[in-house]
Amino acid sequence: MSKAIGKLFLIPNTLGDISPVDVMSNSVRDAIHTTHHFVFENEKFGRAYIKRWCPEKSQNELHIELLNKHTNQQQLLEMLSPCFSGHNMALITDAGCPGVADPGADLVLLAHKYKVSVRPFVGPSSILLALMASGLNGQQFTFNGYLPIDKHACKQAIKNFERLSSNNNQTQIFIETPYRNNRCFELLINHLSPDTLLSVACDLSLPTEFLQTKTVKDWKTDQLDLHKRPSIFLFLRPNV
Repeated sequence: MSKAIGKLFLIPNTLGDISPVDVMSNSVRDAIHTTHHFVFENEKFGRAYIKRWCPEKSQNELHIELLNKHTNQQQLLEMLSPCFSGHNMALITDAGCPGVADPGADLVLLAHKYKVSVRPFVGPSSILLALMASGLNGQQFTFNGYLPIDKHACKQAIKNFERLSSNNNQTQIFIETPYRNNRCFELLINHLSPDTLLSVACDLSLPTEFLQTKTVKDWKTDQLDLHKRPSIFLFLRPNV
């Protein structure tokens, strides 16, 4: 009889310095407790996260692989080898949910190709939390990642996405590198139409959480400092 193939657990991480038990169920702890093969983005962060869930778990027992944007297909296939030997594995991102705006999606796709069962666990996703709290259209939405760094290209992209938003009644969602948040916010309020609804969410699930949605015209009267605070930007242009 051939050996059973192990599962690939997709383990969510917190969005900042907060206890995981405050935002996730004990099923995550149970999966980590029984798993010895892990894939991290960053070994230091990954080990610390395991310790927060299971302080009694020996760090010497952990078999660790690292996955980032430089990992190639052959390396990904080798990472899955414990599953082919019957062991469960856990993919843990640095923040949020594996595979969502995260290089872990490549490993998940490969797992499907080789018939490794994939099991996702519920946890915080900044994209979904921001959309839930925005009041904008949650039936039609798209996540666009980062806006262009070049100011002229960024202006054109904002205008194009605003046109799509109006034509399709579609919420547009963006993230930015935390140290460029203030710049991104300024570009949005300077180049979106005054009556476009703009939602800003930062430090989601943390004690310093901030969430607000209002028109671009109303945002222009506010002083908002988002520097180095993990943020999500969403907007919806009314169809006029």
